[in-house]
Amino acid sequence: MKNNGTIQKIGLLTAISYVIANMVGTGVFTSLGFQLAGGVTDVAAIMILWLMGGVIAFTGAQVYGELGSVMPRSGGEYHFLSELYHPAFGFMSGFFSMFVGFAAPIALAAMALGIYFSNVYSGIDPKYIAAAVIVLITVVHSTGVRSGGAFQLVFTIIKLVLIVGFIIAGFFFAPEHQNISVIPTATTWEQILSAGFAVSLIYVYYSYSGWNASAYFVSEMKNPLKNLPRSLIIGTFIVTVLYLLLNFVFIYVTPLANLSGQLDVGAVAATDIFGHQGGIIMSGLISLLLISTISSMVFAGPRVIQVIGEDYPALGFMSKKRPNGVPLIAILVQSAISLTLLFTSTFEALLTYLGFVMNIFAFMTILGVFVHRRKHPDMERPYKTKGYPVVPVIFMLFVIWNVFYLFKEKTAETLIGLGTLAVSLLVYFIVNTLSKKK
Repeated sequence: MKNNGTIQKIGLLTAISYVIANMVGTGVFTSLGFQLAGGVTDVAAIMILWLMGGVIAFTGAQVYGELGSVMPRSGGEYHFLSELYHPAFGFMSGFFSMFVGFAAPIALAAMALGIYFSNVYSGIDPKYIAAAVIVLITVVHSTGVRSGGAFQLVFTIIKLVLIVGFIIAGFFFAPEHQNISVIPTATTWEQILSAGFAVSLIYVYYSYSGWNASAYFVSEMKNPLKNLPRSLIIGTFIVTVLYLLLNFVFIYVTPLANLSGQLDVGAVAATDIFGHQGGIIMSGLISLLLISTISSMVFAGPRVIQVIGEDYPALGFMSKKRPNGVPLIAILVQSAISLTLLFTSTFEALLTYLGFVMNIFAFMTILGVFVHRRKHPDMERPYKTKGYPVVPVIFMLFVIWNVFYLFKEKTAETLIGLGTLAVSLLVYFIVNTLSKKK
């Protein structure tokens, strides 16, 4: 990408910041309330839930690191599945990413931001606040890769400082702590084997989603063969530690009954730590840190849309870039979809639908490491999955277990997800036919 004669590339630190920012956002500040309401009320079970999420994300990051090092092109699952199986499968993944994979999480994060900010100032509809933030960040990332990267890095650092500060305050400055234990009991194992635990894992998995963020802009990274796996693994490890500490603080300072069913669990816990006025201020700060989450997805998602436009002439308009290399049309398309979802969807339904379809494509991508090694046994691999073949198998077993319970407990949302896949396959045949005529 050129801008005034210079090539703009993303370094390792910025790539890590995109991974962390993509992961740490809506989920960790909203999903604990859903988990408690769903029947996972044992403290040890809650901590195991979040630890499992980290292990699953780490296994996925390992495999994506290998696949990205042997297929180094932007696009994430769209590129991997097209190469590993068939362009139709890749297109289905890209179609999902275009309309839901990134646009929906942007809408979710913006929705949560609006709700948190409304605790500070209740005079504006949270959805209008959310919409204004999406538009503002879209403008920032439309200017250039370097300016967008700087914006991302700054807000990710702010996010990490605020989260670490929140954790420290919870341990040392909260006026009252709950009498809790993380030692597993018979109740712990009973809840782990329940349907509620499996469904709750969808919320946790959503909270960890983003561990694959840098795979979407491989082509724009410096030294991608090394920096892609490093960014995925380092970012995932940092987030796992933060999530475990943050969720422990939530239940350490606030009675579980006060958190159950609450969307803004961070604000509830902040009020118990800092008092009413401090809680209001902390709500404002939490809404601020969600900006980096939205920013990371506004940056990564259009790279999938852009690559689809490059591969299919019928959608060629989506691949058009500004002189500085920014895929402007793709950014605008994604943000328009996000704004539509913001005003037409409910939080929980959107989250369940998103998690189900994400699981399907993630499963096929992880399976792809076996496919690729079988197809190209002699290919040099700059990065190899540690613990192969056990590590990818762990990820796939989780997905099978999770999808089974999700289909059983949230049938309507999962059927909508399957319907989306059917529509995307139909769109593929139409687009592919039109592209051959051009």
